[in-house]
Amino acid sequence: MIRAHLSSMSARLLILTIAFVMLAEVLIFAPSAGRFRTVYLQERLATAHLAGLALEATPTGKVDAALEAQLLRHVGAYAVDIRLGPLTTRMLGGAMPPEPDIDIDLERESPVAMIMNAFKTFLSPKDTILRVAGRSPKDPSVLVTVIIPEAPMRMALIDYSRRILQLSLVISAITAGLVFLSLRWLMVQPMGRLTDAIIAFRAAPEDPTRGVRPSGRLDEIGVAERELAAMQRDLRQALAQKARLAALGEAVAKINHDLRNILSSAQLVSDSLLDSGDPKVRQMAPTLLRAIDRAVALCRDVVRYARTGEAKVRKARQDIRALLDDAGEAAVASAGGRAGVTFENHAPEQLFAAVDRAQLGRAIENLARNAYEAGADVVSVSATLQPDGLRIVVADNGPGIPAALEPRLFQPFSSSAKTDGSGLGLAIAAEIVASHGGRIVLARSGPDGAEFALTLPT
Repeated sequence: MIRAHLSSMSARLLILTIAFVMLAEVLIFAPSAGRFRTVYLQERLATAHLAGLALEATPTGKVDAALEAQLLRHVGAYAVDIRLGPLTTRMLGGAMPPEPDIDIDLERESPVAMIMNAFKTFLSPKDTILRVAGRSPKDPSVLVTVIIPEAPMRMALIDYSRRILQLSLVISAITAGLVFLSLRWLMVQPMGRLTDAIIAFRAAPEDPTRGVRPSGRLDEIGVAERELAAMQRDLRQALAQKARLAALGEAVAKINHDLRNILSSAQLVSDSLLDSGDPKVRQMAPTLLRAIDRAVALCRDVVRYARTGEAKVRKARQDIRALLDDAGEAAVASAGGRAGVTFENHAPEQLFAAVDRAQLGRAIENLARNAYEAGADVVSVSATLQPDGLRIVVADNGPGIPAALEPRLFQPFSSSAKTDGSGLGLAIAAEIVASHGGRIVLARSGPDGAEFALTLPT
């Protein structure tokens, strides 16, 4: 349960906000710690300068040992030197002061050195002695040198760091809380509603009550809400249409089965009419037979199209030229023995590719048969292996594709230019090519014929 809460977007935002605020505080603390150390040492120089001014009130320029010790305690130093011009005077600390461990010249310290020396102060031994030299903040013409212990400065720096840490924690908590509440209100809650709506929609996509309800926001989340609501509405309509089409398809399949049996019986009866003694009956019999043949072909195309989506692609290494020859023979046979119909295969010998022989042959047969039915006499096919796969071009010398049909050329029941056509040939070919992972396009169309290009990955 705790792990789930920590992995939520809200918890991650809170943790990241605190981490970033603390990182910002660390970046701010480093120069502020260096500045604190420099100010501390400058204050020691200023206090030492003021202590040295007390000597000017005495006639001899010296004080007794008790007052000197008191002044040094006030400065917090072992010794104080003040230099004014070329004269050097040891003002305080007549006894031998301790030998300093580190010399510091405040006038030569760069900002980077200030930061580095501040962090070194945390790690220095407790008995470190410093000799600090610099201009007096009270009078820049006076050069002051003091010998002081580092321990008091370290304690002051640690106390300062503790206060900074406490303040940083308070600022981090307040900032993280405000950012957390703002982001939760602006992003997390809307995204949570979107997620819940998606989960509910997935459980019952047909239910119109389960979907995203746009909040009317104008930002990116509002756009996502509106687009998702529109997508769910379209998908719901598509699912409803799919269900209706599935029911209709099942009914059509049953009707088609019975209709083919009826047409087969009618075809047998029509064949006997050719032997009738009545001339009018013999004259009308061929027309009746052609009508029955077209009805049977329409039933066959509908059944084939209904089964296209169920077929699985079984690719194997195939002789493409032989495959095209077989498809061409089937297409010529479907032309009903019309005189002058030819199929030209320009594919090279020894051209092999991994395809489904039955399905690809069916696609080529449909393209060629469509061309013959549209009025073409010659269909030519070429095949080449290119870097993007196997390319097959099917061209004919028919009247071409009407411009009005081109936008819906590969849609079922809508791409036929013939009154007795089913409009399924190109749709079936397009589905077969798509099942191979390829694409089919109308490469050319005009009064001198049409040309389709198929590209199949190999």
